[in-house]
Amino acid sequence: MEDIEDLLIGTGTGTPPGFRPPLTSVTVGVGTTKKHRSSLLPSPSPSIPGTQTIFIKTFGCSHNQSDSEYMAGQLSAFGYSLSDNPDEADLWLINTCTVKSPSQSAMDTIITKGKSSNKPLVVAGCVPQGSRDAKELEGISIVGVQQIDRVVEVVEETLKGHEVRLLTRKTLPALDLPKVRKNKFVEILPINVGCLGACTYCKTKHARGHLGSYTVDSLVGRVKSVVSDGVKEIWLSSEDTGAYGRDIGVNLPTLLNGIVAELPADGSTMLRIGMTNPPFILEHLKEIAEVLRHPCVYSFLHVPVQSGSDAILSAMNREYTVSEFKTVVDTLTELVPEMQIATDIICGFPGETDEDFEQTVNLIKEYKFSQVHISQFYPRPGTPAARMKKVPSNVVKRRSRELTNVFEAFTPYLGMEGKVEKIWITDIASDGVHLVGHTKGYIQVLVIAPDNMLGSSAMAKITSVGRWSVFGEVIETINHPSDNKALNKQVPNQDMSSLCCNQTENCVISEEPESCACGNVDSCCSQSTLEKTDSPRDTVVLPQNQNSNKNLFGWILRKRKNLHKRVESELASGSDIKREKSMKKWDFVDKALLGGISISILTIFALLVCLRFSVIWSQ
Repeated sequence: MEDIEDLLIGTGTGTPPGFRPPLTSVTVGVGTTKKHRSSLLPSPSPSIPGTQTIFIKTFGCSHNQSDSEYMAGQLSAFGYSLSDNPDEADLWLINTCTVKSPSQSAMDTIITKGKSSNKPLVVAGCVPQGSRDAKELEGISIVGVQQIDRVVEVVEETLKGHEVRLLTRKTLPALDLPKVRKNKFVEILPINVGCLGACTYCKTKHARGHLGSYTVDSLVGRVKSVVSDGVKEIWLSSEDTGAYGRDIGVNLPTLLNGIVAELPADGSTMLRIGMTNPPFILEHLKEIAEVLRHPCVYSFLHVPVQSGSDAILSAMNREYTVSEFKTVVDTLTELVPEMQIATDIICGFPGETDEDFEQTVNLIKEYKFSQVHISQFYPRPGTPAARMKKVPSNVVKRRSRELTNVFEAFTPYLGMEGKVEKIWITDIASDGVHLVGHTKGYIQVLVIAPDNMLGSSAMAKITSVGRWSVFGEVIETINHPSDNKALNKQVPNQDMSSLCCNQTENCVISEEPESCACGNVDSCCSQSTLEKTDSPRDTVVLPQNQNSNKNLFGWILRKRKNLHKRVESELASGSDIKREKSMKKWDFVDKALLGGISISILTIFALLVCLRFSVIWSQ
């Protein structure tokens, strides 16, 4: 194994061997696939850096996702192509999460697959940073969480056949690095790394380390930049947002006020505050409530409680009580209209008794949170909790199911039917049919609308409600994405989260990747549950307005494209049952399209016949 620090020692000229500037002809994000690359670039060759194709796979929280976007941006700026197809890639870059066993197992699976395919591998993220000597990482190049600005060096050396490791860093990566966003309308902005906590179950602290905050000026500068780029949502992300600035003599309200002052007055760009643990916002509740009331800030906050028992919170070393958590929730709910709070629960933490669990159930019943992330306890190697006496696995599973049933019995959006809400539309739902918008309280609203409404704001009438989201009809568009400036293009179909969602877990329900530190949320799972609609995939509520025909046509095209991908996947599995179901799905859309074409042809033919007879009769 060779260390990259040895490989790239300067030659006395101030420039390390092999260093080359980024390609000035490449616009980051505008072209991220091979077909967009300049025809002047040479054909891919192992000996020519910047001509290869990179596959990026991301596990974990929004912070990890932001890191992957930064790494993708730098690779793109240096000429590399990005692909969502691992088979056609020359190198795999895997950004890892260490929060839960399922995430690390999924990582192990993809690493094994890469090795068997003889693909050069680079592993980034919390796993190599926190467990650099892990057996799974033997013979693989690794890059640490604070070394993402040097990913190009690591990739180039790995493509040359070197095994390189870059883990030590004392300064934070710059915020103005090139970036290719997964969603071109959403900027994930890391405000700090690490945390001040010492939770007994948390492995992320081993990787992300102690608190390190970006300056207010650097963060406000980044906000100015992305707003000018046309970004419509800014997500503040960190291992604990509430702890921001305590290492540099400032606090979260100071940062929030500085950012809000730079948001467009027309409300076209919204700010969403990231996960915060109770201890660090208790002293700033009124100031934070004031920010959450601002028209450009979502009235939403993710505040993990983890348990309704003070005894278990003490064993977790969470540094707050249930009463203090309630103070946070009660205060924000009272001071902020439409306030929505998400929380996390860990079922089966070591030492949890039936009485402890019952207190947790009662807490959830009392507040009826619209979003609760329910996780089973996973002992992480090297943490104090891993050495504690475990609750039997069958008991943990039973408690998890019971709490899930309690949570799913709530109807948080009942009574919204008929209301008119302003929504910000930034995504396409996983069903390929609806567009995803959010209210001021960050309630998910699914609407049928043309794709050109992405990035716009609208007034929507709520037509029906479900357990996980509400359905709406767009009645007025407030602003259009045509006014946007150049936006970074999404990595083509880049799924940064699909492999880490263990279907046996209860990840109920998150609307975004969120912190994977003491929040203990394997949030890549939660991203997939976000776009889980409450109606069957083939059930459509069409808006009754002048755009109906346009919306229907756009829906049919999205639906057909989505089904095409699903059919290919299902046929590839070789399942006769899936094949039969897939063909039925094809019948639904294709027959509709063919029927429409046939009717159009017959109509034209009839008109021609009528015209012909009209000419004959006139003679």
